[in-house]
Amino acid sequence: MERRLTAILAADVVDYSRLMGEDQTRTLNALRQLRGELFEPVVRAHKGTVVKRMGDDWIVEFPSVSDAVDCAVRIHEGEHSQNAK
Repeated sequence: MERRLTAILAADVVDYSRLMGEDQTRTLNALRQLRGELFEPVVRAHKGTVVKRMGDDWIVEFPSVSDAVDCAVRIHEGEHSQNAK
């Protein structure tokens, strides 16, 4: 069996259950937009592979810890800039 080191990023949308309870359609549309415009492009740019999607949760594999951390920071910064709009 081949062994390799990898880094895992677990991402979750804050207050997803509450938001779904308030407005399911709006929340799902916002989640699709977040995933398509921010999350997936940033993951690809940092050499990540989405291993699993579970509603508002994602598990992503990276070839290095620095790629995972850089990706997480970029997503966090990107989310804050989108909320400022």
